[in-house]
Amino acid sequence: MLAVTVLTGAVMTTGALFPSTASAARPDPVQSSLNALVTDDRMPAALASVTDRQGRTHNYTAGVADLKTGAKVPKDGQVRAGSNTKAFTAVVALQLVAEKKLALDAPVDTYLPGLLRGEGIDGRHITVRQLLQHTSGLPDYLDKRAILKDPQRYYEPRELLDGALAQKAHFAPGAKWEYSNTNYLVAGLIIQKVTGRPLGEEINRRIIDRIGLRHTYFPTPGDMAVREPHPKGYHRDTADSPWREVTELDPSWGWAAGAVISTNSDLNRFYAALLGGRLLPPAQLAQMRTTVPAGDLGVRYGLGLTSTPLPCGGVYWGHGGTIPGYATSGGVTEDGRAVNIALTAIPGDSATEQHAQTAVETTLCRKPH
Repeated sequence: MLAVTVLTGAVMTTGALFPSTASAARPDPVQSSLNALVTDDRMPAALASVTDRQGRTHNYTAGVADLKTGAKVPKDGQVRAGSNTKAFTAVVALQLVAEKKLALDAPVDTYLPGLLRGEGIDGRHITVRQLLQHTSGLPDYLDKRAILKDPQRYYEPRELLDGALAQKAHFAPGAKWEYSNTNYLVAGLIIQKVTGRPLGEEINRRIIDRIGLRHTYFPTPGDMAVREPHPKGYHRDTADSPWREVTELDPSWGWAAGAVISTNSDLNRFYAALLGGRLLPPAQLAQMRTTVPAGDLGVRYGLGLTSTPLPCGGVYWGHGGTIPGYATSGGVTEDGRAVNIALTAIPGDSATEQHAQTAVETTLCRKPH
């Protein structure tokens, strides 16, 4: 679910990413990748938005928006962005650091005294930085079976946190890296305590409105719909079971870790603005980009931001996300290229995940014509 997302990123790159007139007769590789995700990997739909370093954007679609009607996929349609939300939450936290309202190396108890107590869990010894970097040792609150059984149920953040605190710590704070949605649940609670405002309002005001993400929003409590034109989201428990539509769900269980709704092009704009210094002062952006190893394949995790190596050299920065009905991957490069790909189901196997990742990397590594 949300936790699957860390190894997929967001991307920006250099060079023209569109075919020249001379190569127009050849199949577009981005379109070919999306087509393969639908025909070979059996995804209901795939969408992509690609931006070159000159700021030119091209949108792609494959598959159908509705398996029952066969409706066309809206270009750059809205999707649930899943764990890309963590990057938004981390940006707000780092803005508060820049405003001297929050300290990265202060313990959680500075802001929420007594909140984190459990077996091996003590908020006096877990820092804000460790939350944002997934080095706290907090176990994940996510109960995937319960969420899929009743996707329209509303959850209070404290209820979710209790599910995590009923478990024992996975390791001592700072001892290692392990992805846990609980980290961002607590970060969201800290943001609300420090600002005195709902997290969604702070994300909307400090990020979405500030850089003009016109198709991105943090759902208000009880808002289970996707507001603008969108492909429907689907889920199935096994490769042979029928698709079940899960477009409308209550994203409260994702909250600070996964509630945001966006489009591929808006996610590209967000990561480009972030890496371009439009959302954070240099000192806080440098902290966000200070990474630790995150699993295999050379992926590293900063503060709500991943860096993923490209086969052609260099890295791209982003996050990616999965939530029932949707999976997104992509990011930005240092030199201004951006790619984001969305699928209308969570990949059911590692091969499909890799095909989406390869599509991102291949697009970012294309040479200008």
